[in-house]
Amino acid sequence: MRHLGLKARMAIVGSILFAFYAVAAVVLMAMFGEGLLPLILVGSVAFVGVQYKVGKWMALRSVGAEDLPEDRYADLHRRVESLSESMGIDKPRLMIARMGVPNAFAVGRKGAGTVVVSEELLRRLDPEEVEGVLAHELAHIRNRDVVMMVLGQGVASIVAIVAQWAVLLTGDNDIADFFLAIVVGQITQMLVMLFVFAISRYREYVADGDAADAIGGGEPLARALEKISRGNERSQDSAVDSQVNALCIFGEERGLARLFATHPPMEKRIERLRG
Repeated sequence: MRHLGLKARMAIVGSILFAFYAVAAVVLMAMFGEGLLPLILVGSVAFVGVQYKVGKWMALRSVGAEDLPEDRYADLHRRVESLSESMGIDKPRLMIARMGVPNAFAVGRKGAGTVVVSEELLRRLDPEEVEGVLAHELAHIRNRDVVMMVLGQGVASIVAIVAQWAVLLTGDNDIADFFLAIVVGQITQMLVMLFVFAISRYREYVADGDAADAIGGGEPLARALEKISRGNERSQDSAVDSQVNALCIFGEERGLARLFATHPPMEKRIERLRG
């Protein structure tokens, strides 16, 4: 069975997220009545759907992504078409952006995906390394990683909003309750997102492994990650904001911040690819 480890982790994290969501639903029904349940379910689906659509649009807009001209990048389009066919997905829309750093990210789902590469990445990497990066992003689309990330963020946002309302409705409605609600909402959201980030880091390993399988080995992607890491460390002019950074192939934090990182340490990813 493909990605049994990922499926097991998703079952555990999914159960935890559902538990958070169920508690939030119970709190809402306690505050507003049981007749609110259908509205909660419909509202939750609509909220996550809007978050998904708006998030995709904002990610592309934030980096100024434009369609990758097929006449100028015919070989790149052919490589993506071949990789997509071998990985069993539709060829995604290809876009290019000036990000200030060598990077790439994917948004969307299997039937309607988009891959964005930076101009800096195409200049810095050789064709085999670019192919490794593209295969990694296609793996994210095939594995529905972006959809799962948005779903997790949606649950975290819903739980945080409910926690804020619970503080406001049970307090004295003064300014202290207002600030307390903000703090409680932020802490609650961070707590839920810890589980989302944990599965996100594991999904990066899975996408690396899938990319290595698709291109016949992990060395090209390992070299690409080394160059991307060096390029990001040297550059002080990144156009990638924190929201888009979570989608990118590079997004590393150190120290305690690793608990809230969406990507595992780069050296461990490279070690796995070469192992």
